[in-house]
Amino acid sequence: MRTQRQVVDYSLQKRAVLRELLAGRVGTYDVCDASPYLKNAARFHGEPTDERCPICRSENLIHVHYIYGDELKQSAGQARTLAELPVLAMTLREFQVFVVEVCLGCDWNHLVEQFLLGRDGLTGGTEGGPDQDVVGGGTAAAAAPATRRRREAQR
Repeated sequence: MRTQRQVVDYSLQKRAVLRELLAGRVGTYDVCDASPYLKNAARFHGEPTDERCPICRSENLIHVHYIYGDELKQSAGQARTLAELPVLAMTLREFQVFVVEVCLGCDWNHLVEQFLLGRDGLTGGTEGGPDQDVVGGGTAAAAAPATRRRREAQR
């Protein structure tokens, strides 16, 4: 997606959890604990992947995309399909997306990544977004709104 920014990848954390499981320091029931709500979201809103579950290795993982943001109001915290995200990105200023992988066979679930989407990523006209203009010699007054948006996104 064109407006995707501030991407956080959790693959190292996933590897650490799997390493702890294989070493016997963590039990299977501690990592395979998907809630019924998460499993339903995976069934009805999830995107199937070609990746096998690292625990049971019998089923493919499903990615569920949860959205959060001030403009979403009552829709915040809902699972959305991957096809809905670009439409929301063009209509909303900014919202955060959390991608969770789920195995419906053994209830494995783990946060895969998080990122921001929205029209705010389109301002500035460059690949780097609005922050690039501020670094390139913008004034302090121009830097204040960008800093405020970053702080709001981190909350």
